[in-house]
Amino acid sequence: MGTRILRLVGPALLLLLLLLLQPPVGAAGFAQSLDGDFTFTLPAGRTECFFQPMRAGASLEIEYQVLDGAGLDVDFHLQSPKGVTLIFDQRKSDGVHTVEAEDGDYMFCFDNTFSTISEKVIFFELILDNVGEEGQDQEDWKKYITGTDLLDMKLEDILESINSVKARLSRSVQIQNLLKAFEARDRNIQESNFDRVNFWSMVNLGVMVVVSAVQVYMLKSLFEDKRKSRT
Repeated sequence: MGTRILRLVGPALLLLLLLLLQPPVGAAGFAQSLDGDFTFTLPAGRTECFFQPMRAGASLEIEYQVLDGAGLDVDFHLQSPKGVTLIFDQRKSDGVHTVEAEDGDYMFCFDNTFSTISEKVIFFELILDNVGEEGQDQEDWKKYITGTDLLDMKLEDILESINSVKARLSRSVQIQNLLKAFEARDRNIQESNFDRVNFWSMVNLGVMVVVSAVQVYMLKSLFEDKRKSRT
């Protein structure tokens, strides 16, 4: 009896252990997918560059937005590990670019040298696909499938479902980050417009007060008797 229970429970415990120890992988081909985002302030007349190490066969996706600053624009360029300029955006407010990577460090820069006064607030997000080790890792866990037939479960199907859910959750997080970036940029635009409306409203009010005073003075001067009375 005890041996039978052990034979039934053993594969379930093994499956749970595999799920806990299995490294995070993506839904497509169990390839690892990583992403990260960063927001920084780029001073006027400055250039900021970042480096991302990649391996052959992976893909690099970069999405950026200018959240605040006069013109909401910036220059952007991406260089390969060999120093070749792959992408160059001139004075754009946002952009999305995807490249198939090779071994080495990729450099991408944000250039605000064309602006001498206004600093820019920039948000960018990196999405790295197929950056994990595949091949051997997949073969390692496949050998543990033996014995799970007792519970009528397929480890591949379970892992595929889990990875599919993880990929969709990761994509949801990415979309939420982008929506927050859009909301921040729209809020900055609205606040800037609010300040402009208030400023010009005060200017118009001042002009109206001056014009009213001049009109009152002119009308009053028309009815004044300037003739000198003799006694």
